[in-house]
Amino acid sequence: MIQAFGLTSNPRKELPPAVDDVSFEARAGRVTALLGASGAGKTTALRLMLELQRGRGLTYFRGRPLHRIAHPAREVGVLLGDVPGHPARTVRGHLRMLCAAAGVPVRRADEVLESAGLESLRDERLGALSRGMDRRLGLACALVPDPHTLVCDDPAGALSAQDARWLHGALRAHAAQGGTVLFSTADPKEAARNADHVVTLEKGRIVADQEAVEFSRTRLRPRVAVRTPHAARLAALVTKEARTARRSVEVVPEGGNRLAVYGSTCADIGETAFRNGILVHQLADEVGDMGAGAGAVPAARNQECGEADGERAQVAGAQAAGAPAPPRPASSGAPQHPQADLRQAPATEGGADTTASGTVRHRTPGPRRALAPDGVAHSAAEGPGAAEGPGPGSGDAPDALDASDASRQRASRPFSARLSGSASAVRAAAVTLPPPISVRSAPSPLRPLRYELRRALGVGTGFVVGAVVLLVSAVTAVILARIGHTPQARLLAAWPQQVPLPPAALGAGLLGALAFGDEFRHPALAADRGTVPRRMGLLTAKLVVSAATALLLAALTVGCDTEVLRLFYGSELAQAPADWPALSAGWLGLVVGCAWSGVLAAGVFRSTSAGLAAVVAVPVVVVPLVQKVWQGPSVRTAAGFPMRVREILLTQWPFGGERYVAEALRLVAQPVGGAMTLSLTTLLCAYLLTTLRSRVR
Repeated sequence: MIQAFGLTSNPRKELPPAVDDVSFEARAGRVTALLGASGAGKTTALRLMLELQRGRGLTYFRGRPLHRIAHPAREVGVLLGDVPGHPARTVRGHLRMLCAAAGVPVRRADEVLESAGLESLRDERLGALSRGMDRRLGLACALVPDPHTLVCDDPAGALSAQDARWLHGALRAHAAQGGTVLFSTADPKEAARNADHVVTLEKGRIVADQEAVEFSRTRLRPRVAVRTPHAARLAALVTKEARTARRSVEVVPEGGNRLAVYGSTCADIGETAFRNGILVHQLADEVGDMGAGAGAVPAARNQECGEADGERAQVAGAQAAGAPAPPRPASSGAPQHPQADLRQAPATEGGADTTASGTVRHRTPGPRRALAPDGVAHSAAEGPGAAEGPGPGSGDAPDALDASDASRQRASRPFSARLSGSASAVRAAAVTLPPPISVRSAPSPLRPLRYELRRALGVGTGFVVGAVVLLVSAVTAVILARIGHTPQARLLAAWPQQVPLPPAALGAGLLGALAFGDEFRHPALAADRGTVPRRMGLLTAKLVVSAATALLLAALTVGCDTEVLRLFYGSELAQAPADWPALSAGWLGLVVGCAWSGVLAAGVFRSTSAGLAAVVAVPVVVVPLVQKVWQGPSVRTAAGFPMRVREILLTQWPFGGERYVAEALRLVAQPVGGAMTLSLTTLLCAYLLTTLRSRVR
């Protein structure tokens, strides 16, 4: 259940707030539509609810605000705009990455792929998906952690009729399984067709909070649909009588033998046709243009609409003959709604009945059976709620469902049917959801590591950067050997003295910057909160993966350069230096330090370019500054500081450990090592400060 209280956005300059004191409820087991024209404040209200925008007010999801929920994605699934993912990542790889982030089994990705009908596109890149497939994938991403609530911002916008039917069918299926669904739309007919409850916004304020049936009858423009072989004659007679009685009636021919009459009633048109001897094949109340082709009645309202089939036909026939309508018997199986007295003609073409809400429902001989969203057919006497408790449209659904009860209820439903590609199959097949997660894995320190590995290996950027680094390093080593006057250590690392950093260090820094830069550029983890989560586990995973990548890149660079030099100039230039252990430690420390600088800087400044700039700034700016401060004129200097530290700290080290610590201190005491240590310390402190600041907010 969603409870929003006093949502108010911050005003800009002298303009009024986009949302002003908006309060409403979206109950569990029902579909709620947030309706409003463009600029009415729908998106702003949703962003305030999800804490993506600053403002005032409170929103509770099953009794808790979003910032009090440990794992928001497990409580609220969000579909806002396009899928936030790297365009080069595959559909299956993206879902598996989200499974690792949510801590659910990898097989969950295949389950949501099957339920969304994306099996054939599992190896397709995100950038190549159509609008409809992108929305299907977005809903599948929201369902990966098995959330209780779905919040969608204009989910069917710019979709084809087939994709829109599938999407709303999936939302209906989620609500039928006990979940809460809230979606925004600017189309009143879409809200009336697919929602159980409609909240209408106008200029940032709520102007109506109604059930869907009441909304259809009071806020949409009603009309009377007429089908007669004498359409032109009947239109002229209705227009003439309206002029005589000075009533505002509009008759719109819809081609062939169909008329749409606005401002009149079935009784008046039936009396006119009866007095003039005009044969009428159809006479029904409709809303707007929601006649044929409006889609199926939501499963939760099938029972209510179906139990009055016969009596509605009697009402329409009596009105067509000018007689009073027969008394309507009370129904004992469903609750009575004052606004539910919908009228309809006896039959339409193809055995379909058109209701006042503008939908078309097909009838078959024998006892009627309603197809629930789970694919199970129920008889009209039972209704969907007979086996499941109160349905979405029953009006007496509970305010909130217990998590264990909802889990048992959802686990009892089968997972068999799936949508196919043809339009007829989409209309006939039931929309299903993936099975719920029975046992969630406990929090593990390896979960962020699995996510980071899938994120790094899911796209080819890392492999391309590595290949370019190896190629540039090999060419540079050959050129340096050709020119001469280059020390052996720099020759093997392909590091000219005029260049601040070798290609391997620059490549490691770029990969480290991409580790956080891609998060802010394609925020796969930010769909539920709008920003990349600043968690220490995620930072640690990125540092570990970037360090491993940097070490591998450094080793491959030296090995490749050695083999290329041996190939071109023989084994003389491919020999290792005498002090190779210390040089190797310094080389690996430089590459890993550049990678970590890229990770931390991109995390602080939220940009890949800023991360790479921080890597380059270390040898260009920080190293000369450290040298100037360390060697500058002063009364007292810090000469011999590493030696004194070694004497103080390295007196009692067992197993000869003082030798390794001494080498580490010697590396740190060097200008490059000191500058790198200073930069890493500063960036780490900045990241921790921004993390604490975001948590306080």
